[in-house]
Amino acid sequence: MTCDHGHSYVHQTNEHPLIGLTVSEFLDDVVAAHSECEALVSLPQRIRWTYAQLHLEVERVARGLLGLGVARGDRVGIWSTNCAEWVLLQLATARIGAILVNVNPAYRLAEVRHAMTLAEVQHLFLIPSFRASMYLDMMLEICPEARTSSPEDSRAAALPHLRSLTVWSPDDAVATTSSSPGVRSWSEFLALERGLEEDAVAKRAASVDHDDPVNIQFTSGTTGFPKAVVLTHHNILNNAAITAGLMSFTARDRLCVPLPFYHCFGMVVSNLVCLTQGACIVIPSDHFEAGAALHAIATERCTAIHGVPTMFLAELDHPDFGAHDLSSLRTGIMAGAPCPPELMRRVIEEMGCRELLIGYGQTEASPLTNLTRPSDSFERRVKTVGLPLPHQECKVVDTGTGKTLPVGEAGEVCFRGFHVMRGYYGQPEETRQVIDEAGWLHSGDIGVLDSDGYLAITGRLKDMIIRGGENIYPAEIEAIFYEHPAVDEIAVFGLPDEKYGEAVGAWIRLHEGRTETAEDLFTFARRQMAHFKVPSRIWFVQEFPMTVTGKIRKDEIRRAMQGSMETTR
Repeated sequence: MTCDHGHSYVHQTNEHPLIGLTVSEFLDDVVAAHSECEALVSLPQRIRWTYAQLHLEVERVARGLLGLGVARGDRVGIWSTNCAEWVLLQLATARIGAILVNVNPAYRLAEVRHAMTLAEVQHLFLIPSFRASMYLDMMLEICPEARTSSPEDSRAAALPHLRSLTVWSPDDAVATTSSSPGVRSWSEFLALERGLEEDAVAKRAASVDHDDPVNIQFTSGTTGFPKAVVLTHHNILNNAAITAGLMSFTARDRLCVPLPFYHCFGMVVSNLVCLTQGACIVIPSDHFEAGAALHAIATERCTAIHGVPTMFLAELDHPDFGAHDLSSLRTGIMAGAPCPPELMRRVIEEMGCRELLIGYGQTEASPLTNLTRPSDSFERRVKTVGLPLPHQECKVVDTGTGKTLPVGEAGEVCFRGFHVMRGYYGQPEETRQVIDEAGWLHSGDIGVLDSDGYLAITGRLKDMIIRGGENIYPAEIEAIFYEHPAVDEIAVFGLPDEKYGEAVGAWIRLHEGRTETAEDLFTFARRQMAHFKVPSRIWFVQEFPMTVTGKIRKDEIRRAMQGSMETTR
């Protein structure tokens, strides 16, 4: 494949047509073909299900959702770390035509309230807590009505769309209960299927179309809090199936998934990639632990592993790395941040992951747009993000005029094809800002296409920070800090960091007479936002470099702060 007439435009073709089925329809065929193959292994839960067993469990959850009154198009939120129930809800909501809303387990009060409001979540499934994150307590703080009202009568003034809360613990979902009358347990939820017709799920599944929305994921946009990206069955099923083909995945493969399921990388590129081929999802732990991932690869004989660069580095540097037999590894995908050549070399040589691929994309593209190929040279795998996925278009345009640039010139990377999101939920104007009249999704990233169609990412138009694979937008953090009575002005920016790729820094000017310390503001931030968004360093300043139009010049701040990133939190 080459760029046409020297223009930075490529369209990747493929002999396999796109899939015109829903996720549920496609997986029914996979279950029929691979019923006795292992589908899901959750090591922390001691769960081991074949495809036939997984199908039965999904059917139970789907019936519970119907008993709960979930209609086609309803938004069902999930706020949990990785576990078997996450996968069940992922597949059961797809089966009945509901929309799964992924809530980041790192969210704090302000963030979860915004997410639930923006996506108009009607039903929320959550675990009680994880580490210092008390999910149920936070929801009861937002919705105190659930402390006294029954599930049928509980209506939250702060979240008027919310109709139900269901809590479970991955350690023992059936036994978990809540002292709040307005919160159902998992067993109470499953019991709601009583009285349903035997074919109720099948009837609902038959009404679902492959162009229906199936998932909402939150991603930082150009301003403010995260936006709610609406993805369809067609988006994510084809993205997963095509990715599986490029990885040469079959029912014999077993994928170690240390990535969080709430992220598109974990949910689509990991879970669905396996499920489209009859391969096995292996959950090593409820959150990333390098030692648990290594143990899972060795004991479950995993043939593949996915992750962001910091995960691979943590695995390679784990003190017990040499004690694990990783000889079963064949392939995997590294994405979320640039891959340094030395890291790629170590993954290939020390982990034995010979066919490791480099991926690139964004949530709005469901998510993969580019992937290297197993036959690509080492140089191409570290200097580019590969070719477009089949059935996708890519071009590089002038950031001022929008005109397609010649090959080799840097400009904004744009995508068009089956993978482009339906839009941002409830935000048509924001959607129009990123998807133009011709259907091109504008990524906000700066890149260069070579004559063979390989893409290299060289920078970002938008001022986004990528810390360990997590997209962070400064305006969101700034908006939360402005709620603190001491903060007069703030500028949040990214700086290079050896471990995470980028770190979050902040310049803050306090109101006159205020004497808050950096630790005071760190304490405030830890309660209001996810840990990875909390600045690593705060500088107190009296003035900011400004443009003639009154905007803070963050480029000058970054240059001033280069080399000053000792961590203080």
